[in-house]
Amino acid sequence: MQLSAAPYEERLTAPRTWWLISFLVGVSMALVLLPFGTLPMLGGLAGGTAVAAVAASSYGSVRIRVVGDALIAGEARIPLAALGEAEVLDAEEARAWRTHKADPRAFLLLRAYIPTALRVQVTDPQDPTPYLYLSTREPERLAQALRAAKPQ
Repeated sequence: MQLSAAPYEERLTAPRTWWLISFLVGVSMALVLLPFGTLPMLGGLAGGTAVAAVAASSYGSVRIRVVGDALIAGEARIPLAALGEAEVLDAEEARAWRTHKADPRAFLLLRAYIPTALRVQVTDPQDPTPYLYLSTREPERLAQALRAAKPQ
């Protein structure tokens, strides 16, 4: 790895509206428990909001990182030497690659609330995965970090 290569890290956090939805789930739980009294209603509000918030937080806690000689995308760790060209996908092209152009063997780190993505070819002949599809808010920066960190 080049020493001048800047590391890349991005957390694919859930949008703000999901936190509002988490609160609304709590309100609906409170309304369901309202006939049982004030205390169960407050428990439903707190419990429903907490469970929905934990779900939103865990879904939005996935990270994409370029560290050392590897790309770490969620639970996957891929050596940079096994990766080929990276293609920046705008919103329209990203939609096409996650629908009618998609290959079922591809690795998808997909977050529907992020419109842009990066598609990276996998060049390892032993790996049946043809490409990685990574939802990212900064596809140009991720592609640049992959190029900078890739072994020469």
